Amino acid sequence: MQTRHIGDVQVSAIGLGGMPMSIEGRPDESRSIAAIHAALDEGVTLIDTADAYHIHADEVGHNESLIARALASYGGDTSDVLVATKGGHVRPGDGSWTVNGSPEHIKQAADASLKRLGVDVIGLYQFHRPDPTVPYEESVGAVRDLLDAGKIRMAGISNANPEQIRSANEVLGGRLVSVQNQFSPLFRSSEPELDLCAELGIAFLPWAPFGGSSRAGELGSRFSAFGEVAQAHGVSPQQVCLAWMLAKAPVVIPIPGSSRPESARDSAKAVDLQLSADELSRLDAAK
Repeated sequence: MQTRHIGDVQVSAIGLGGMPMSIEGRPDESRSIAAIHAALDEGVTLIDTADAYHIHADEVGHNESLIARALASYGGDTSDVLVATKGGHVRPGDGSWTVNGSPEHIKQAADASLKRLGVDVIGLYQFHRPDPTVPYEESVGAVRDLLDAGKIRMAGISNANPEQIRSANEVLGGRLVSVQNQFSPLFRSSEPELDLCAELGIAFLPWAPFGGSSRAGELGSRFSAFGEVAQAHGVSPQQVCLAWMLAKAPVVIPIPGSSRPESARDSAKAVDLQLSADELSRLDAAK
């Protein structure tokens, strides 16, 4: 497994997103744990989660608890696995997603995540989504306080624009290590954020890199260039997509969501796929 860096921590160049294991349409727990174990077998050492990855109001942190159980039951060494979680999103249980960026909520959420993950320090804690009712600097300030208190090792943000990236890095005293934004062949509007992260040396973590779980299987047909390049290499369009992202900049670390061992293994193998300059140009132009 090739590696990249988040802050001073070396992680696999491809991560694993845990959201599909815990929201609507989730599989039974045994399959999700098998998917996590399959990713670990392939050398994946970055797992992304959030306290909001659940369905019902009384199961906040469902995915965090699931990942903790999967790591505890894995037969190999997991000491180098970085679990990244997030706070600031809320699911009241009616199917909606709301936000709460108040400093009080973020600090309470982080404390609860610590307990669910069963750790003394959260490896990477990310402010999940801006709250329009709370000044952005105040929300990020709560993450800074968690960092200063030693409750989290590294700080990141998610769903941020360039101005917010610069603001967060300033509030954190230059200690912002990651930005997690949506980015895929279908959703490319985060390229300015990707470019800024490359300029600043901040890890950029594309979420929903295949365009969302409901569209992942359509990648090769919806964007024919990805299907054609995949056929030429004898791999899946999903691998081509991830290799294309990795070629964008050394700071890019995709976190494809998965709840099946087969897809987790397939995504991890994307690090071995080398695309030519011509192929990358074709994929850049694919619409």
